[in-house]
Amino acid sequence: MSTTLRRLAACAAGTALTVLSAAVPAAHAETAPAVNLATNPGFEIPTLPLADWGSIPGWQCGTGEAVLNSAAHSGGSALTVTPAGDHSTGECAQTLAVRPGTTYTYSAWVRGDYVFLGATGTGNDVAPSWVQSTHGNWQKLTTSFTTGPTNTSVRLYLHGWYEQGAFSADDVELSGPAPAPAWATWNMPTQDKVVFFTIDDGWQRTADAAQFIETNKLPVTAFPLPMPSGFEPDYFKRITAVPGSSVEAHSVSHRDLTTLSAAEQQAEICDARDAAAKRYGTVPTIFRPPYFAFNADTLQAAANCGLRTVLTATADYSWGASNSYRGGLQAGDVVIFHFADSLAGDLQRALTDATARGLTVAGLRNYTS
Repeated sequence: MSTTLRRLAACAAGTALTVLSAAVPAAHAETAPAVNLATNPGFEIPTLPLADWGSIPGWQCGTGEAVLNSAAHSGGSALTVTPAGDHSTGECAQTLAVRPGTTYTYSAWVRGDYVFLGATGTGNDVAPSWVQSTHGNWQKLTTSFTTGPTNTSVRLYLHGWYEQGAFSADDVELSGPAPAPAWATWNMPTQDKVVFFTIDDGWQRTADAAQFIETNKLPVTAFPLPMPSGFEPDYFKRITAVPGSSVEAHSVSHRDLTTLSAAEQQAEICDARDAAAKRYGTVPTIFRPPYFAFNADTLQAAANCGLRTVLTATADYSWGASNSYRGGLQAGDVVIFHFADSLAGDLQRALTDATARGLTVAGLRNYTS
């Protein structure tokens, strides 16, 4: 059995348990404990040498404005931001999933002059918390908000002020109940005679594969990594132009997430989401874990980043293979491919097999919530 099929088989049992547990209503959900939902709250995650990770993992900051330093409130590092001239406040921000109609408290320890902390997209007006000067000391800023009845995400921000010099921040906290963990699956349960084509990574971008997708009007779900996606974003726009197609998240560094802490997993997933949303204009809702490796921390981190589905696959047609764990393509199967020089032929082989079984290729987004 191939390595991919062993992973498919191994994840099947885990996926079944996850789906079964998700089907059982959580007891006393209204009293879910408050946790810190913030991504990289202590600024302790080191920056990877990858072009699209960003200067601060988990945070979206202005280019060249934000750095990590050892003058921390606690731990080994803190954020320091120097606004770039008189046109910038030096804002750093992150977006997180939340529960509707729920109260959250947002806080951070800051140091500097004219430092602001607040949230947008809550469904209600939220006044920022700010300080004119901390006089060289660390001071805690706190605000709170209650999300609107339909609000499922919020944007947290920290910033200084125009021409007021650098500020620092540490020990960020968004305190409140976490969203329910993401749903893990390797197929899309449906009675429709459809299969789903998914393509990973993005390192080899061939014209013949793009032409095959266009000619056959195949809706595909692309899971490119931020770095190769950044090399040629128009390619991924082209191959996902067929209605039903989408670009989803696949982590930043392609590491085995089960070897990382929950905080590192959340930074990997949220940053991959942000990179895709920035380039393609649509926020991902599906996450493909590298190597199909995931655990409970992955499911919660994906949910905190607003991704509701963690998806593996039931068949592998990459690099000349024609492997199906369920003994031939069936309705609802998710087929994995990779952006490789063999992709056009791989797609042709899978399409031929699907057609022979009376199956058509459908858009994955149309079958996920």
